[in-house]
Amino acid sequence: MVPDFDLPPAALATGLRVLDLTGVLAFSLSGALLAVRKRFDLFGVLVLGCVTAVGGGAIRDTLTGQTLPLFLRDETYLWVALAGSALAFAFGERLARFEKALSVFDSLGLSLFAASGALGAIAAGLGPLGVVFAGALSGVGGGIIRDLIANEVPEVMYRRDQLYATAAAAGALAVYLLYPHLTPFGAQLGGAATVLVLRYVSRRGWVRLPVRRLPGG
Repeated sequence: MVPDFDLPPAALATGLRVLDLTGVLAFSLSGALLAVRKRFDLFGVLVLGCVTAVGGGAIRDTLTGQTLPLFLRDETYLWVALAGSALAFAFGERLARFEKALSVFDSLGLSLFAASGALGAIAAGLGPLGVVFAGALSGVGGGIIRDLIANEVPEVMYRRDQLYATAAAAGALAVYLLYPHLTPFGAQLGGAATVLVLRYVSRRGWVRLPVRRLPGG
């Protein structure tokens, strides 16, 4: 058995909540920075940041059978999303490299939501394929919603040289494999780390998905 932190239930719940809120903050910054780059007004920045932030969590909660998404039951998530969006609106122009900042926050949000989605699926009693599917969809949901509203082609659809949905699926699978040996907090950290590592190596060009080309294409 792999050793893990012996956390009391209250500390474990707090740790999972902190990770979830970190994912919300990361995705709100990602969505809001894209809106700033697209020259949205303040309202548009706040809307895109918040929708991006809570989209993945709403998908996760729906897939795992929770009647109301967590962000509606606990408004802390919305306040964090609003704060991240406002922060991006206020200081976004000082970030010299929007693309780099957007990618960092997007990868962080992707990793945390893929892992939390997998945990929710495990708690709901889903099997390995269900856990991977729920985790991957939870991870990419916020980014897809963000790109569609901003009139961008969703990154998950075309960037074979930058693993995105594949990284989210691998992170969810890592959570499933680690869960019997670690606490949920440790499993979520391991799954999130898996996503971040895969995103890094793919952005460095060390791994990519194959593409099938038809004659004349």
